[in-house]
Amino acid sequence: MLVFYKERLAFLAVPKTGTTAYQSALRTRADIVIANPPELKHAPVYRYNRFFRPMFDRVCGVEMETLAVIRHPLSWLGSWYRYRRRDGMEGHRNSTHDVSFDTFVDAYLRGDRPSYANVGSQLKFLETRPNGTGITYLYKYENQPGLNAFLEERLKVQLNLSRENTSPEMELSLSQGTRNKLERKLQQEFELHASAL
Repeated sequence: MLVFYKERLAFLAVPKTGTTAYQSALRTRADIVIANPPELKHAPVYRYNRFFRPMFDRVCGVEMETLAVIRHPLSWLGSWYRYRRRDGMEGHRNSTHDVSFDTFVDAYLRGDRPSYANVGSQLKFLETRPNGTGITYLYKYENQPGLNAFLEERLKVQLNLSRENTSPEMELSLSQGTRNKLERKLQQEFELHASAL
């Protein structure tokens, strides 16, 4: 998470959406950088609402706007699958070395996910809270030029991004049955992605 106090902006870091590159590029420009532990670096809206929003509200008397990135659900799952298949993951309980992408996605769509497919949910991460706290600006991962333009204008900076924390490149495919199941079960996530900037 990156906080820009003067600009009243908190950039929440949805996992596997390129936010590590933004953290590296903007860490000296941000007022608060939460890089660790992962539970705080990747604080979802509900955790931001519970711990961070009250701090700015009660201590500073300000309401922050929030920014986040959402990735196309299939691309997001593909990134997790490839990330958990990187060198050194062999034999780890979260490794995807011994499962196909189709098996991984099918396991993700089950109610009781095996550890290798337990990667959370973008929809849950971004869920607006009952008090109205949610994401003010939601950009598609696929619209990096739009996100970059927004940040450069809002923060008055010139971004110089590098690729970081990337997953190994590989071709991935799904059976039509698994694709249909994915689109049916993650319909709200597909709709949220489609509604993003």
